[in-house]
Amino acid sequence: MTGWRTIAANKKAQQRALIPKEWTLKQADIPQKAETDVSRIPETCGLLNERELQITNSDVTELLQKLATGEWSSLSVTTAFYKRAIIAHQLTNCLTEIFIERALARASELDTILQRTGAVAGPLHGLPVSLKDQISVKGLESCMGYVSWVGNFADSNSVLTDILENAGAVIFVKTNIPQTLMVISHIIHVRIGRNYNHVFGRTSNPYNRSLTSGGSSGGEGALIAMRGSPLGVGSDIGGSIRIPAAFCGTYGLRPSYGRVPYAGCVNSLEGQDSVPSVLGPFSNSLAGIKTFLKTVIDAQPWLKDPLAVRKRWSDDEYNLADHGNGENLCFAIMWDDGIIVPHPPIIRGLEMVKKALLDAGHKVIDWKPSKHAEMHKCLGDIWAAGAADDYSAVTALVGEPVIPSMSLESEIPVVDIIDNVDTVITPSVSAYQLWQMHKKKRILREEYLQLWENTVRMTGTGRAVDAIIAPAAPYTAVPHGQNKTGQYTMVWNVLDYSTLVIPVSKVDSSIDLAKAPHVFYNEDDKTNYDIYNPVHFANAPITVQLVGRTLEEEAVIAMGEIVDTALKGVKVA
Repeated sequence: MTGWRTIAANKKAQQRALIPKEWTLKQADIPQKAETDVSRIPETCGLLNERELQITNSDVTELLQKLATGEWSSLSVTTAFYKRAIIAHQLTNCLTEIFIERALARASELDTILQRTGAVAGPLHGLPVSLKDQISVKGLESCMGYVSWVGNFADSNSVLTDILENAGAVIFVKTNIPQTLMVISHIIHVRIGRNYNHVFGRTSNPYNRSLTSGGSSGGEGALIAMRGSPLGVGSDIGGSIRIPAAFCGTYGLRPSYGRVPYAGCVNSLEGQDSVPSVLGPFSNSLAGIKTFLKTVIDAQPWLKDPLAVRKRWSDDEYNLADHGNGENLCFAIMWDDGIIVPHPPIIRGLEMVKKALLDAGHKVIDWKPSKHAEMHKCLGDIWAAGAADDYSAVTALVGEPVIPSMSLESEIPVVDIIDNVDTVITPSVSAYQLWQMHKKKRILREEYLQLWENTVRMTGTGRAVDAIIAPAAPYTAVPHGQNKTGQYTMVWNVLDYSTLVIPVSKVDSSIDLAKAPHVFYNEDDKTNYDIYNPVHFANAPITVQLVGRTLEEEAVIAMGEIVDTALKGVKVA
């Protein structure tokens, strides 16, 4: 049997060979390690002409308008984004599958349809769309960071891939993820904000390559941030859309269970249906987020995936019929979760949002979190209930080690090894024990619903809080291997709340100074305080989460537009 290291090396070499020489960066354009911000290199490297820069700097709305009129061909748009995606990959290592000829052939086919019929092939006509590696595309691999899955080619598309292609999209790249999609160690210590595997290596943050892009959809986060794709799809079981969106400064939506079809994707922890993974979009505009979701829902995915929710797109909900029609909204800000106090840039971002909303005529109150530690533990316990068996069954096929329990002589940097050689994954539990975790989760959801409903006494609007504004993490993007918790995102997965990441600003070392020590909640809170140094986090994006309730995607997007518009009217400090 071929060794796992050889399999991984061969796959990576095959990927490198697919990059056209004429799209390869000159050595002079590849910055030295000390030059951490690579986000502007596509603009300056000379590989993209003026029209290609114009195309790739356009948002989804403008792209679709010009594609529909034929002003820009799908071939030219796909070529431009493919070139920029390849540039982004050379700088951040964000891609897995590269299939240029196939994508360009699809784009040419769509151009022919428009020329012949005068009509678009669908609402996404000619638009390049990137997919997280686990989303199946017929004839392509989805190794999902496992060496043992290299060489497994999809026999068919996932349901979502079919829907996107039927809507006229051009699937053009797949993006990098961590091994297993998520990493669980000990009982509830979860590392979902990293992006490393033995096959493709690590994805870096384009705004500061010493920092993580987040995970598990870290390839999507980095690619969208580099404008190498106008619209991408990731997945989220505990923050895996929102963390990379937050760390890379893009918009990202975590929908409720079943709103976007998942059938046909590969995954870890399959059969764990208590807190399922969901698919959702990344984009550089909220218009891109809305366009994706409406397109997918209008395709009636419940007729193709039995777990998809039968809920049509609602213009009433998008127009905020249940939220005062968008007038005089009341937002609640969660300044911290009672477990870890966020770093100064995150607090500044929350303060900016508060000021923007107040200036726009909305009301803002404080959110007092309840039992977030219990929810964090409950979800970690559910994941860990069978994780050891799941990961071992796959990696044992070729002898590949599971990354969190690798020995010190492994190829992964020591900084990414959790507690070094003492790391263990919690052993599997009995069905009865797992049922008790599910029962606990249900009780926590019931209690949180009542907590939200009780805010009607504080809002002054006659209804409960319209949405919560919260950090996506207690920090911005952190150095590789140092994202130690997903608690600020995981709680919303337990509650199944629709949640949107919105960019706010970037770390400024002259403004985001370290604060005096506060009374620490616990040792983790103190550790988080101690790691903050504004110089180390330079240029990292600052974002917030907008949290709505279950299946409130339309309203969450609309309220996100209100917050985004308000922020753009505020001068950044």
